[in-house]
Parts: sequence; structure tokens; C-alpha cells
Amino acid sequence: MNQLPWLDTKISVSRHGTGRRSVLDVEKEKETHNYLSKEEIQEKIHKYNLAVTDKLKMTLNPNGTYTGFIKVQMELCKPPQASPSTGRPAPGNSGCMNTLHISSTTTVGEVIEALLKKFLVTESPAKFALYKRCYREDQVYACKLSDREHPLYLRLAAGPRTDTLSFVLREHEIGEWEAFSLPELQNFLRILDKEEDEQLYNLKRRYTAYRQKLEAALSEVLKPG
Repeated sequence: MNQLPWLDTKISVSRHGTGRRSVLDVEKEKETHNYLSKEEIQEKIHKYNLAVTDKLKMTLNPNGTYTGFIKVQMELCKPPQASPSTGRPAPGNSGCMNTLHISSTTTVGEVIEALLKKFLVTESPAKFALYKRCYREDQVYACKLSDREHPLYLRLAAGPRTDTLSFVLREHEIGEWEAFSLPELQNFLRILDKEEDEQLYNLKRRYTAYRQKLEAALSEVLKPG
């Protein structure tokens, strides 16, 4: 079973060495704080760490954010396209589990990008989606997460047991063309234009040859005897 090295995708931006963070980071922290108070987070992290059995504990930061680990199972119908120069195979449909070290401000979209970047996958992140899989009363429920949700908060709220909550990366269930970026679609159009020109050229050449043969036959028929 392949695992990624610990990958910290926490976003932290400083300017001119002052330690100030971007507005986006501050807003993301505020959004996280809306779920639980700092005291509630501290209590939940304490209980979470007591229940951990694989040493993948969470850490509370002085500013109220926290870091920890999530495991993501790869459930892909076909291996995504990876850069041919890397020599590293892209994740397939073997159901391999990958462990990521992330922050409470890390979004679903950033988790997807981190996984694809780690495997050097060249396909657009829009082609993939992260699902949460819940288990209740012998029933399994899978729910696609929005790009702005925070997986580590979901992990903290559910506890460390993966038989209660787990994360799965799958191909995005969207329209046939919506998964492609604008440059990819423009490239498709160029290919179609080229194929159309080739087909027209071959068609004109074939009918030109047919016309020449027909005119030659008519000339023989109309030739004075």
C-alpha cells in the first residue's frame, strides 16, 4: 500500500517579514472558528488525541487553528495522466490510501490539488472530487464535498475512527466537456479543424480524380468516328 510522505498544505503568507497573513487566510480562520469556540476545539482535540491509535494526533496552535492528519482513499476508474518524465506511476484504481498532514484552514480544493501535485498528475483538478463516506446503522453514505469545506474539521468532529468517517477521491461526476480547462477545449477545436481540413482535402482530391476520369470517358464517346 503506497503512502505519500507527510504533506503540509497549510496556507500561511507573510509580507516583508512582518508575519502578517493574507486576508484570505484570516477569513478562512474566521470561517473555521464559526463551527466551534476555541475552548470547544481544545476539548475536542484532547478527546480526539486520547482516542488515536496510530499516533496521528492533532495539534492546537496559539491562534486557534489546528493541524492534523487525514487519510484519503483513491477510487479512480482509470489512472490519471501523469507527467511521462517523472518515472512515478499515477494512482490507479487499487484503492491505495494516502495520508496528508493539513491545517484546519485547508480546503477540499487544496487537498485535491495537493494529491494531484504529489503524483505529478497533469489533469485538471476540476476532473476530481473529494467525498466523505459515513457509516450509520450498517448503511454506507457517500457525499461529495464542496471545494470550500475543511476536511480536518470533519475529521475532528467525527473522531479518528475511519469506520465512522473516511475520505475518498473519485473522478468528478460532471458533464462530458465541463471537466476540461479552456486551453484543453481550444486544443480540441484545433485538432477538429485540422481533421476537417484533411477530410475536405481528401474528398476534393477523390472527386477531382473521378471528374477527370468521367471527362476522359465522355471525350472518347463524343470523339468523331
